[in-house]
Amino acid sequence: MIGAIEILLIAIIFGIIYGKDAIDDTFKKRPDESIVESFADDVKEFYDEDPQRLIKLGIFAISLVSFVGVAIYWVLTRTSFPKMMAALFQ
Repeated sequence: MIGAIEILLIAIIFGIIYGKDAIDDTFKKRPDESIVESFADDVKEFYDEDPQRLIKLGIFAISLVSFVGVAIYWVLTRTSFPKMMAALFQ
């Protein structure tokens, strides 16, 4: 138990030290810029660096949504979860 707390404290200290440097280096938002404009600029830069990376990210997002959908379908059809929920809310 004590070892886990020590590891957590070390991780927090490293996060504070190196997180501030990472935020200072990557934070390029202008005061007159909204969040959506900043996100659009980040996506444009992300695409300009490697166009195929954005396609891979889209494929990953679609596969993640389909995996979660199949998992929910499996839970609803293969387990007694719907019966438990029906009994809980009667």
